[in-house]
Amino acid sequence: MRILFVCVGNSCRSQMAEGIAKSLGYEAESAGTHPAEAVSKHAITVLQNRGIGTTKLKPKSLDKFNVDNFDKVISMGCGVHCPMIKIDQDWELEDPVGQKFEVFVQTANEIEKRIKLLD
Repeated sequence: MRILFVCVGNSCRSQMAEGIAKSLGYEAESAGTHPAEAVSKHAITVLQNRGIGTTKLKPKSLDKFNVDNFDKVISMGCGVHCPMIKIDQDWELEDPVGQKFEVFVQTANEIEKRIKLLD
């Protein structure tokens, strides 16, 4: 299954979702409608603590992707409204940006749980 995780900044939730999904054997990408300058340091640390490589992660624009090439397009829950694409699921996850590290861990745990329910 090919999954595209969509967010606004593509710096926290969608990046963690991309990394976790790939570690679980999915083909995954992430993108933002207004990509940030860099991936959140807490998001990087959460993934590294799980043994997930992070060197290739970087914020990417949604414009770089053809959503028709994905089986599922998932909004992380950041009010992403893209009239030109169909969002299959909105996970409505609170954005951990600027919050304590533990919030990132909790968010990653929830993301992993939801990814495992996709099959």
